[in-house]
Amino acid sequence: MHERKSLNNTIPSKDPSNRNMINVRIFPEGHLDVLSQGEVNNLLDTSQGGLYHLFRNCSLAVLNCGSDTDDLRQLLGDYADFDIKVMQEERGLRLELTNAPAVAFVDGRMIKGIKELLFSVLRDIIYVSNEITNNPSFHLDTSEGATDAVFHILRNAGVLRSHTPPNIIVCWGGHSISREEYDYTKEVGYQLGLRGMDICTGCGPGAMKGPMKGATIGHSKQRIKTGRYIGITEPGIIGAEAPNPIVNELVILPDIEKRLEAFVRIGHGIVIFPGGAGTMEELLYILGILLHPDNAGLPFPIAFTGPETSRNYFKRIDEFIGRSLGKAAQNRYEIIINNPVKLSETMQKGLKRVRKFRKARRDAYFFGWMLKMYHEFQQPFLPTHENVSTLKIHTDQPSYKLAADLRRAFSCIVAGNFKEEGIRAVEEHGKFQITGNPELMAAMDELLESFVDEGRMKLPGTDYVPCYEIV
Repeated sequence: MHERKSLNNTIPSKDPSNRNMINVRIFPEGHLDVLSQGEVNNLLDTSQGGLYHLFRNCSLAVLNCGSDTDDLRQLLGDYADFDIKVMQEERGLRLELTNAPAVAFVDGRMIKGIKELLFSVLRDIIYVSNEITNNPSFHLDTSEGATDAVFHILRNAGVLRSHTPPNIIVCWGGHSISREEYDYTKEVGYQLGLRGMDICTGCGPGAMKGPMKGATIGHSKQRIKTGRYIGITEPGIIGAEAPNPIVNELVILPDIEKRLEAFVRIGHGIVIFPGGAGTMEELLYILGILLHPDNAGLPFPIAFTGPETSRNYFKRIDEFIGRSLGKAAQNRYEIIINNPVKLSETMQKGLKRVRKFRKARRDAYFFGWMLKMYHEFQQPFLPTHENVSTLKIHTDQPSYKLAADLRRAFSCIVAGNFKEEGIRAVEEHGKFQITGNPELMAAMDELLESFVDEGRMKLPGTDYVPCYEIV
């Protein structure tokens, strides 16, 4: 896209009533340059069907990059006077920000990386609204239609790059981790970067930031100037997990299910660090998909890793997977403790298997079309008490179906912890009641209690009140 240069690209002025907020006008550079009048009107529409609130909240999350809060309501409350407007002029697009977080600026000018992410928000919200949600050509209630939508969103964002061998490692893990665990994620990222691998995470802090930070050093030592640090998020979680400053490719998918599918479609291997309910949701998602008979034999390297202090954490995770999904699920991953070099070598070997497999079957390197998706994993699960009560958490069903409902159970906990609709549902109707097979419920309760005890459900210093009850 044509890049417009301007000496007055960012025109700031401080709000005299609050030195922590800044008013500013910004213009795009190499991003979305123009919008139709209808698109502008929709972005300014504050009604339920308009995009204003979605655009404002996602933009505020990006501008709050590097914050130390995972409380969406606190963020919205602290910046209740923040406003963002899209202005269409004869010479192109302009954004006007009022009372924007000062953390996004240096000497009154917006940090370039944050500015790029801000226009990524604009790009994805406009595209999803116009080309996906309101487009009858996409049959989102079908498996093929959902996958097609994910593909188009990623392609529009410029994430899909052909003629590049498999080298994207997806890193999952919690935003609330210890300093030792965080330093370990950086060392793993460094070793991956030295071997030319790119990093994709949920784009937030903690285990999502550490691997990217480490990879930047590994890439620099190898004189790799095209290192990719891909952040994939969705509107419901971006406020609690603001994009970290290393992300250079941000994509906002419309919901958690499409976000998860984007991870496994563009990723070639997955590294899982310590985390909480969100990490379990991600783990159960990929295991459930790989457990389906149609995906048997499909190479997808997965490894759990952390410092020595996380050994018992992964032991509990492994035991829970064994008790719920069985040995077949345990065989889909390796556990590598306190050895970043071995972890990176293992992923490198796994990528060679992925490349050989896809090349033999003429599957794309940039988007794993051969990975079969199923209805249970793709349809949005709304965190309501009624929906939680319908979950089938018992072993009298195929393991991939059990994984799908276990994933939804952890998803409702994430929603109750961080997402506006989930928090509101708990306030209005009480804690989510999660029921199922007594043995599985006992195992799940034990696992969640360990997450709470270790401070993995919220950032340190935050009192955690469970939004769920295991029945």
